[in-house]
Amino acid sequence: MRGTCGCGKVFPVKHLVNITDDDRWQAVLVKDRRFDGAFVTGVHSTGIYCRPSCPARAPLRKNVRFYEGGQAAAKAGLRPCKRCSPDSQSAEEACVLAAVAAIRENGPMSLAALAELTGYTATHFQRLFKRSTGLSPAAFAKACREERVRDALSAGLGVTEALASAGYTGPKQFYADTKGRLGMTASDWSRGGAGRLIHWAVLPTSLGPMLVAATDKGVCCLAFGEGETELRLRFPRAQLVPAGEDFRDLFAQVLEAVEQPGPGSAAIPLDVKGTAFQQRVWEELRRIPHGETRSYGELAAALGNPKASRAVGGANGANHVAVLIPCHRVIASDGTLGGYAYGLEIKAELLRREGG
Repeated sequence: MRGTCGCGKVFPVKHLVNITDDDRWQAVLVKDRRFDGAFVTGVHSTGIYCRPSCPARAPLRKNVRFYEGGQAAAKAGLRPCKRCSPDSQSAEEACVLAAVAAIRENGPMSLAALAELTGYTATHFQRLFKRSTGLSPAAFAKACREERVRDALSAGLGVTEALASAGYTGPKQFYADTKGRLGMTASDWSRGGAGRLIHWAVLPTSLGPMLVAATDKGVCCLAFGEGETELRLRFPRAQLVPAGEDFRDLFAQVLEAVEQPGPGSAAIPLDVKGTAFQQRVWEELRRIPHGETRSYGELAAALGNPKASRAVGGANGANHVAVLIPCHRVIASDGTLGGYAYGLEIKAELLRREGG
């Protein structure tokens, strides 16, 4: 499939990001326009295929398959949805995709150059690009660069070689670019999560036994009422060892964050991974000020997807690190506590301690 932008040039339509089927399904649930053009949703119970942002009611997951584009879906015997017209493309969509293709091919480009390419003013194009992709052109270029590092590492290159192939001068520059994100170190990508050495302990707390586990990068699990068996289920490919003296200070900080919570817990390092959507939810959870709460709807709105309450709830449930990624600060829209994996009594007490 190809598209044309306002300047009349023709560009191949490429995927905006490397995404999994879980990411695609989340995009369908929240009707995320940023994924329009990256794939189509085949609904085999009705025989149609749609844009990810189709306004129709979301189908059952068991009836859905994802296709690269309309041509592939048609070969599978599906027809285009008349409501969302997945095979049509607006001039604005084509221009964004043209800019995406140019950034992927050339690396970072000035806003003026991208505006000239697409035929829009720089200010209008900046708004259009961010509305469509969720990122500014500069941030998207940086994300593409990081993506090239991950691809090179997955292909078997060493860290130094992978960074050089993506244009980084060295690890320091890469880590500076990705500082503050969850699960975004080069060594994490090169290992693929397998073979990690995880240090763990069960600590006594006033809320009951608390499992804490960490890699050399940071805390990867915090759970109440769990032990080694549950930890092995969470990380079946990791090597688990009892925590030694090297982790005493870190685990003491975690214990203090539970017993005497304060804003300082945000400085405790984490080592967690999830889908792109889960990572966004977890990062937004960490932005909720100490002592405050948000409803699922408010959290979804903060992410730019007001209708994503159900998807936000799913990301909350996938959180391995209680308290430090404070999913207990998310409550029901009617002001009640809602649910919590470790019981409402613990959730209520955590909120009481924080003054929420």
